[in-house]
Amino acid sequence: MRLPANFTLIRLDEVGSTNAEALRRAAEGAAAGTVVWAGRQTVGRGRRGRLWVSPPGNLYCSIVLRPSRAPAAQISYVAAVALAEALEPWAAPASVRLKWPNDVLLHGGKVSGILLEGGADHVVLGTGVNVATHPADETRALRPTSLAAEGAEATVEAVLESYLDHLAAWVNRWEANGFAPVREAWLGRAVGLGEPIEVRLPRETIPGRFTGLDDDGVLLLATEGGTRRFAAGDVFVLTGEGAHAAHH
Repeated sequence: MRLPANFTLIRLDEVGSTNAEALRRAAEGAAAGTVVWAGRQTVGRGRRGRLWVSPPGNLYCSIVLRPSRAPAAQISYVAAVALAEALEPWAAPASVRLKWPNDVLLHGGKVSGILLEGGADHVVLGTGVNVATHPADETRALRPTSLAAEGAEATVEAVLESYLDHLAAWVNRWEANGFAPVREAWLGRAVGLGEPIEVRLPRETIPGRFTGLDDDGVLLLATEGGTRRFAAGDVFVLTGEGAHAAHH
């Protein structure tokens, strides 16, 4: 497999969690660009400790990064933009959208999830892409999908290669130029921008209009009481494309 400069691939048939494996290797000194790629995960995880169902045939990878720029949390936006571009050989650009803060949607269904975890001097970027299969959607607020379900024939290897190419370019762009170009590219694909949404917190639900991202990636919500900023929450798009929930 062709890799970007300074990337190294560690291929595993099975692992508990690619993120856990990459975090372990990073703590032991693994270089930036180390990619842990597994055929399947037995205890894959998503945001907030949720299980990421991980059967064979999909992409599960985690990448060690040692960014020179802060805040490292912006890497989730970097990765989302890179992955959206990476999927374009198999999907029309207009069909690949981004949902705050880090879901990648294909024809309105969730095709990918991103999980960022870190240590003292490193960040591990975990990415799962539904290539061949996707979970059943009976209990999910955001409909899952896969490349195959949307009529795209792709191999895991080809998706990974495309993703790493675009990720390397966008990480370099972010480190050189800051968040502004990432923010612009992300907003160009944003679902719900300018539309009514709800941000649901554990003890409060706040309606408003999604007006954009702050300079640091925080969601901006225009409410009756003024603009509010959110770094986390459960977002519900109330009208138009993506009129469903996205749990974060």
